[in-house]
Amino acid sequence: MIALIKTLQVILALGILVLIHEFGHFVFAKIFGIRVDKFFLFFDAGGFRLFSTRSKWFVKICPKAAQWETEYGIGWLPLGGYCKVCGMIDESMDTEQLKGEPQPWEFRTKPAWQRLFVMAGGVLFNFILAIGVYSGILARWGEAYLSNEGKQIYVNQLASDMGFRNGDHIISFDGYIPESFWMLQADLAREMAKKATVLRDGDTLDIYIDHTMLGDVLKSPGMFDLATPFVVKEVSAESPNRDAGLMAGDRLVRMASENTEFVQDAWPVLKAHAGDTVIADIVRGADTLSVPLQVDTTGKLGIFLEQPELQRKEYSVLSAIPAGFRKTFSTIGGYLKDLKLVATPSTEAYKSVGSFIAIGQIFPSSWDWYSFLNILALLSVMLGVMNLIPIPALDGGHILFTIYEIITGRKPSDKFLYVTQIIGMVLIFALMFLAFGNDIARFFR
Repeated sequence: MIALIKTLQVILALGILVLIHEFGHFVFAKIFGIRVDKFFLFFDAGGFRLFSTRSKWFVKICPKAAQWETEYGIGWLPLGGYCKVCGMIDESMDTEQLKGEPQPWEFRTKPAWQRLFVMAGGVLFNFILAIGVYSGILARWGEAYLSNEGKQIYVNQLASDMGFRNGDHIISFDGYIPESFWMLQADLAREMAKKATVLRDGDTLDIYIDHTMLGDVLKSPGMFDLATPFVVKEVSAESPNRDAGLMAGDRLVRMASENTEFVQDAWPVLKAHAGDTVIADIVRGADTLSVPLQVDTTGKLGIFLEQPELQRKEYSVLSAIPAGFRKTFSTIGGYLKDLKLVATPSTEAYKSVGSFIAIGQIFPSSWDWYSFLNILALLSVMLGVMNLIPIPALDGGHILFTIYEIITGRKPSDKFLYVTQIIGMVLIFALMFLAFGNDIARFFR
């Protein structure tokens, strides 16, 4: 059932993203009087399609469909979709129409600036979708995040090897001041930081980052956990320590002669003394008390602890729109930094590139609209940015050639565009091969 729910979410998200992207090309083509031969969700490889407005049964239901300029349909291969613009060399590699005399309704006869809008339309609509979705999320649910201000880290082995210590407060990475605590690890990688400035025991010091370890940063989740002091909020009525005299605000700093400055320090101690009594040192105001505490058989004390306060922002419908713009452009900036990491072989970030299998893993195992919409907006940004990469066969390649034409006044030949389209398709298939290979390797690991 979990696999089915994840699969349905992936198909729905990709369907929305492809439709919006291709609709962007479609809209600008129609605005400039360019004929669109096909508009398909998913690919109709081999000429097989699940639905087409040119099919006999549909024409019988809607006779006017036979005169429609554009064939609308759904292919069987859910790896994308396409908008076949007349007079343009695209992924269909159909060059037959280019052998005839140029027609006024064809892409190739239009001014360069109009063709530029047609090619950029898909990316533009992806970004508009992200802005709309983020604005809707903020208007409906608001925004909550854990501020990094004043927070201390609890490190794993990798962070310790890099020089970080439990209780450090990260001030900056190469001058960049992180805002969200949960983005610290991503910020470290994205900034490709050479130096981290931290506050340790009241002193400010610099930790110089070994760049050969950045690849491990991308593969080691949980480098920086939140170092949470063991501070009592409330004692449960069912707790074996309800009569131990604990008070709200008490901080447990030692148990069974072990330092337990943070909650993470206390877990292994409590587990080792499950079912026993431990002597705990408690700081209360200016006093330190020694109190015997009973550990139940599950390794717990029956105490509710104080939790860090999340920063919350509420938005009206109107205020959510500019906030949606800011969040979209912030996400674009972060993803550009991710691509820079992927393009830097020493980071080994290319090993984290994933296919639809990896995309499916990020969706929740139960249907949750908040999570789904956040992932949809993120994927829309990713699709838009990826299509801007100046590789032939991607929108970015077509945009680059069109800008070159606008600047120089010289239009690349159809043969040149055809050859570069083939090269671009080979590069894209190589990237897909890498992504599927990474997913398969992760499965076996």
